Amino acid sequence: MPVSAPVVASSRTSHLVLLSLDWIRPKDPRTSLGHASLIARLREVNGLAVVPLSFAVNEDGFDREGVLLAVLASTRADSDFAVGAYVWNDAVVRWLLPALRRAGFTGRIILGGPQVSYAPAGIDEVYPEADVFIRGYAEDALAGLFSGPGVRTGVTRRGADHSGSPAVVDLASLPSPVLAGVLPPTRFVRWETQRGCVYRCSFCQHRESGARLRQNVFARERILAEVDAFVRDGVRDIAVLDPIFESNPDAIDILARFRAARFPGRLSLQCRFEGMTSQFLDACEGLDVRLEFGLQTTQRSEMRAISRMNDLGKVEAAIRELRRRKIIFEVSLIYGLPTQTVESFRASIRWCRALGVDTIKAFPLMLLRGTEMERSRARWALAESDDVIPVVVESNSFSREDWRCMKALAEALEVPVSPTTRGTGGPRGARLGSLARAGGSASQGMLRAVRVAAGIAAP
Repeated sequence: MPVSAPVVASSRTSHLVLLSLDWIRPKDPRTSLGHASLIARLREVNGLAVVPLSFAVNEDGFDREGVLLAVLASTRADSDFAVGAYVWNDAVVRWLLPALRRAGFTGRIILGGPQVSYAPAGIDEVYPEADVFIRGYAEDALAGLFSGPGVRTGVTRRGADHSGSPAVVDLASLPSPVLAGVLPPTRFVRWETQRGCVYRCSFCQHRESGARLRQNVFARERILAEVDAFVRDGVRDIAVLDPIFESNPDAIDILARFRAARFPGRLSLQCRFEGMTSQFLDACEGLDVRLEFGLQTTQRSEMRAISRMNDLGKVEAAIRELRRRKIIFEVSLIYGLPTQTVESFRASIRWCRALGVDTIKAFPLMLLRGTEMERSRARWALAESDDVIPVVVESNSFSREDWRCMKALAEALEVPVSPTTRGTGGPRGARLGSLARAGGSASQGMLRAVRVAAGIAAP
């Protein structure tokens, strides 16, 4: 395996323009959690001035020319520039980098994000204007570029790119953007207590190319202090981005802290049915929790194809217990999976309905860069749409017409089965994640699938 290339921190540069090109929802804060985490870390670098810029590529009136002008207006002769490449902003990034060079920008262009983190060697050919590439969690790696010379894991240069070990970050010492005041208090926040995932689903970017990402947990003291800050500052809706919240060893204590602080708002937690213990469910009592379960499918051939073997016996037991306790939950499925047919997708929906799951959401499969599913697309003859965020619309088990039928079934799920909410997994909106971590069309619901990239902190 090649070693990381030495990257020399510039002795002349102390100015960085840090751009975030997000996909936001109506209630999202203007600064994404990932962008804020990078800013908080870079504030610790002596002599470095950071100019943060944020734009939402899905907002009405978004203008890439306006982004270019804003970046140029923020630079000076010794500036560097950093941005994260995501599936939703990749086309803008590919336009922006050469536009910057044509406009006369001569500083370093630093590129990260899932489109880099999960790419094979040679990503410098995809983004030839970039000088430095960061694969993996980027807070410490990016700060290191301005902290002195040295060899940094996960950092490569144009002309010498390789896909060796990803950059890592010391989550135990990483500054909190909440406690540092980078993220001002708002009624709705996105939050994380850990990064990485213990599972190996082939469609998910939490599973790194060739190996799983190591699970990392933030410092317990930081998490509990952030809970206290949320309560003090009047936050009323918290969407937790952890892929599997209950896998955090401190999950029960975190819930206990919210309960002890009499948190009056909503907690949305992504969980796995097999992880629902009586102790965890007891900890949810007295809180307004919404548990979100990515079941994906109930069909064994589809489970094998995506390396996600659900224990349906445990799933059924967990659903019955959730209903008995009147805990609000929802189940999400994926359509467009290998070996899937219209009938098998319908069977997964029926299985959930038979157990009384009222809130079911379904999202199209995406071939995210670097995933096992993307690499094996030929095996299943997977064909993508030409949307801003492409989705699988055809395979050797379903036609494009079949896919449209499955899409119609998914859209029909958005109509509540009953007006009941509590105790049956009642209706609520979907949500997504953003820059530091880290789709039929580029819709809001589709971005739920993009959250699988939310564990990579990259500029």
